[in-house]
Amino acid sequence: MEFLNPKKGTQGGSSTQQYVDVDKIRDGAIVMKNGSLRSILLVSSINFDLKSSEEQDAIIGQYQSFLNSLDFPLQIVVSSRRFNINPYIELLNGAEKEQESELLRFQISEYKLFIKNLTDISSIMSKYFYVVVPFSPAEDKEGGLQNKLFGIFRPKEASGGGTNQRFETYHSQLLQRVEHVIQALSGTGVRVAPLNTAEIIEILYNSYNPTLFTASVVKDINSVEISSF
Repeated sequence: MEFLNPKKGTQGGSSTQQYVDVDKIRDGAIVMKNGSLRSILLVSSINFDLKSSEEQDAIIGQYQSFLNSLDFPLQIVVSSRRFNINPYIELLNGAEKEQESELLRFQISEYKLFIKNLTDISSIMSKYFYVVVPFSPAEDKEGGLQNKLFGIFRPKEASGGGTNQRFETYHSQLLQRVEHVIQALSGTGVRVAPLNTAEIIEILYNSYNPTLFTASVVKDINSVEISSF
């Protein structure tokens, strides 16, 4: 069972974690301090402008159908970050060391310098698209919008000791919503994958540590582990 309790890493003193609404990360789900759950989906992009008129109309129609099929709120997040070329540079370093030809080593070295200068000047950015799917069993369907968006059940019920069965029940209902979103969005031609616990930790860590934002690498949609479906 994948599980993270951020409070366990704090010993005395004030921590920024007490100001974050996340209580725990468990089994690929975020448990909020108010007891509600969140799942994060990584979504690929498509080049809409390169599609034909018929394809564009079909995509728009599928997206409208997706929106109309929802009976719960969700959040769409676009994250922009500077492109991390370090893994590629390390690959070139390895190729340079293994190359026996002095001419080819020189060419690889010049190519590395060109790539570094290009990324420094251009500030190439990568965009990541996420859909956050919530679940709160005490959502007041007759209440206002705020209750629907932030409906809660009794705090800690989803994660406290002795309530594993309750968590599994709520988590199962969250996964039903996740599966619905994946199937509906897939009709537009994008690829969708739920993030596991480790990947969610990476996203949150990068979000709350902007100075270290380029230090870690967010996985590509093709390499994200899909363990729930």
